[in-house]
Amino acid sequence: MPPQPTAPAGDRPTVFLSYSHQDRSWLDRLNTMLAPLVRTGAVELWWDGQIPPGQHWREQIDDAMATAEVAVLLVSAPFLASQFIAKVELPYFLDAARGQHVKLLWVPVSPCLYEHTPLAEIQAAHDPSRPLSTLPRAEREVALRKICLEIEKAARRRSGEPVEKPPLPASPRIDATVSTSHLPLTSSLFVGRETERAEMDAAWDDPATNVFSLVALGGAGKSSLVNAWLEDLWAEDWRGAERIFGWSFYSQGTEATGASGDSFVNEALWWFGYRGDPITSPWEKGVVLARLIRERRTLLILDGLEPLQHPPGAQTGRIKDLAVAALVRELAVQNPGLCVITTRLAVADVAGKAGAASSDLEKLPPEAGAALLRELGVTGSDSELRRASEEFGGYALALTLLGTYLRDICDGDVRRHGEVPLLEDDDEHAHARRVIAKYAEWLQEPDLQALRLLGLFDRPARPDALKALRAEPAIPDLTDAIGPAQEARWRKALARLREARLILKSKEPGALDAHPLVRAYFQEELEEDRPEAWREGNLRLYEHLKGSAPDLPDTLEEMEPLFTAVIHGCRAGRQQEAMGEVYWRRILRGREFYSTRKLGAFGSDLTALSGFFDHPWDQPSTRLTPADQAFVLAVAGFDLRALGRLAEAVQPMQASLRGYSVAENWKGAARTASNLSELTLTLGEVPRAVAFGEQSVELADRSGDAFLRMVSRTKRADALHQAGRWEESAEAFREAEAMQAEWQPKYPRLYSLPGYLFCDLLLSRAEPEDGAGLAGLAANPEQARRFREACRGVRERGEQFFEWRVPSDSLLDIALDHLSLGQAHLGLALTAPGPATPGEEAEAELARSAEHLDRAVEGLRQAGYDEFLSRGLLARAAFRRLRDDRDGAKADLDESLEIAERGSMRLHACDAHLEWARLYLQQGDAGAAAGHVAAARKLVDETKYGLREREVEWLEHHLVPSPRKG
Repeated sequence: MPPQPTAPAGDRPTVFLSYSHQDRSWLDRLNTMLAPLVRTGAVELWWDGQIPPGQHWREQIDDAMATAEVAVLLVSAPFLASQFIAKVELPYFLDAARGQHVKLLWVPVSPCLYEHTPLAEIQAAHDPSRPLSTLPRAEREVALRKICLEIEKAARRRSGEPVEKPPLPASPRIDATVSTSHLPLTSSLFVGRETERAEMDAAWDDPATNVFSLVALGGAGKSSLVNAWLEDLWAEDWRGAERIFGWSFYSQGTEATGASGDSFVNEALWWFGYRGDPITSPWEKGVVLARLIRERRTLLILDGLEPLQHPPGAQTGRIKDLAVAALVRELAVQNPGLCVITTRLAVADVAGKAGAASSDLEKLPPEAGAALLRELGVTGSDSELRRASEEFGGYALALTLLGTYLRDICDGDVRRHGEVPLLEDDDEHAHARRVIAKYAEWLQEPDLQALRLLGLFDRPARPDALKALRAEPAIPDLTDAIGPAQEARWRKALARLREARLILKSKEPGALDAHPLVRAYFQEELEEDRPEAWREGNLRLYEHLKGSAPDLPDTLEEMEPLFTAVIHGCRAGRQQEAMGEVYWRRILRGREFYSTRKLGAFGSDLTALSGFFDHPWDQPSTRLTPADQAFVLAVAGFDLRALGRLAEAVQPMQASLRGYSVAENWKGAARTASNLSELTLTLGEVPRAVAFGEQSVELADRSGDAFLRMVSRTKRADALHQAGRWEESAEAFREAEAMQAEWQPKYPRLYSLPGYLFCDLLLSRAEPEDGAGLAGLAANPEQARRFREACRGVRERGEQFFEWRVPSDSLLDIALDHLSLGQAHLGLALTAPGPATPGEEAEAELARSAEHLDRAVEGLRQAGYDEFLSRGLLARAAFRRLRDDRDGAKADLDESLEIAERGSMRLHACDAHLEWARLYLQQGDAGAAAGHVAAARKLVDETKYGLREREVEWLEHHLVPSPRKG
């Protein structure tokens, strides 16, 4: 990766090493050969990798160039193509060499057109006709030794007093704000991909491209490609980017059911400047983040998105995390910069969007694969190298591991690649696994134990966690060969594994990382073949992580170790302890549900919950008590619902209902059945919602809990209302209100959500029976009178609710009261007595309606309940339509339908289609209206949405080509 903005290195360098980041492997080889000279003080080296994080990197490079006595240039095609080198480093050192102020040594590391540069005038430190990359391994090492002796000689010759150097050349300041520390480090070896890099350049330069996806199987080199492209941008002063922010979500594949975007969204909100109150709605977090990103031209990198996407199936590729989904969808519509996504699955959320483009990353062509093998030290004819590349699928990871295996074990002979046997299975990762498996046969036990340690993680292993794992007493088969007493063996093992590219460098000093496929291989090996080591290793991490967080964390960052501790505790077989001590007491803080209600960390909470399941989300671990099994099912359903994954939430909630019923926990069972009635109603399964409503009433009566008995009846009443069974619904609401008056005599009316649902029934029951809608009231004075009385009643109730207001009332309660009042005032305006032109009373009512509806939408958005936000938007869209505010109505309807479709809220989708139809009829566009009526008819028939049957029939009957107001 390009260096982050960094600070002065401190010591004055003697030898400045200039190189392209694509040639990092040559820099590493040179540093290794120079190590004895550095250790004895014969030479002092500087390269940009020494710049400490957080410092001004350009100032450090300028200072290093100004104080250098010797400049060593590692010349290659990428070196000569670098804009920064061409504009800054090369001109300066050429001038300094001409003035004999600096000794210039240039080393041809790979074939390039050096003859067309000023370097052709300067004697190279090695024969340019035989670049280092073209030499056999033994000859290459001899050449490197001679080059290092030349560097030593030049350094000794230049060790006198500093001389005045020419001024540094001016160049454009690279003043972008950059954060790429959360992107993975990748191999410095990089070949090919010119076409894909050109596609990324074009996407960045094209104002019409807002999101660009790189799609390929694991191991194809997506992250390496992005890093190489970022280096290209860095060398060109970021090409107009004002901010660069990168994040990697990669874990061990799309099966990561508990993967969460919470940490990314929270950190990104802070980094991009959000300083407001905590946002609990996941969708609103994504919308706010998109708005902040749009303020300046920003390059956003989302690497390895597949853990947040639905695996192959009905929703293949859709983003599961609501906040990230909102962010990506918003940026796809409008983005002055670019969002780059790498993933194994095409992102369904932006498929077909005008602002989205993608590239399916093909396998490396045989020529590029052969070049990669040769760069790794593999020898053979071009045809043999190409054949090996083809046999291993052209996957960058598989070829990299194959190359290092052949180099280290087979004397670099490509003809021996057949020693790596074919595996019986032939899935997308088989090529990489066959090389890893062969390596595992050859590696020594310290090396294998280091890799098994990484199998315990699905992220880079931090130094403190590694220290805890390696502590005494040793864990057999896991750390007995690499404990603190075997520090030398540990370090040698790491060096061998880095050389073999089985482990990767990490941006955090002392941390270790590996490609997800490597980690997955050794996780499986450890879990299946060494279960005791697997259990003990996870137990060590569980204990360590428990102690690394505050007892009761206040922020998501502080709580992250506890979420991870739960996973490791469950892997160690400590499910019950992890439930009581960590999840219930420290994450939820008991019934406070701190992680979700206060932090809005639904995704992270679901990640922790996944540890308590043998199979998500219907089979909790039998190591939990029956009561806790029912509890985790219920909470998983709640989290899934909050994350917009409504259909997935049904299964765990049904299983929870069964568990509570078997345990005769009637309160838990009644509460879950009530929630299931509400959930299935939102999904458009009206008959099931009625059935769950009936069941919740029965269970609540068994519990004897007065509150649950009242609430269950309101949920049943609402389901009956949506089924079109007005009289039964009204009777159930009246029964619930009588119970409310008995339970809380001070508050004799239904309030909060039950109060809103009752008001909704009162208004819809008084609308014209023929389905003509609110504007049809003018044709029937008697219906208008009844509707006006109903609106007065709802207004009175709403005003009463505000008189009863207490500080603990939720945002949802307040917003729903505004919604009821907004609809009541609109009805009163439409039925105000007087001439057809609205009089003062009507205008006053309309003003009140507008105020309440705006406050309702704002409050529902803040509360984070999409199903109710959709209702609020629909109500305001109807108001705007009746006020002839077409643009405002369309904006609300667009958002409402988007919410309904992404959450599978079929009743709300039906309502949106009906309102669209009325809007188009009002504009005289019967054709467009007909399409929406047909969509509504289909939904009414599928869901048994009886409440809208009359309205659909009226619209079907009145679809005529002439303009008509409805």
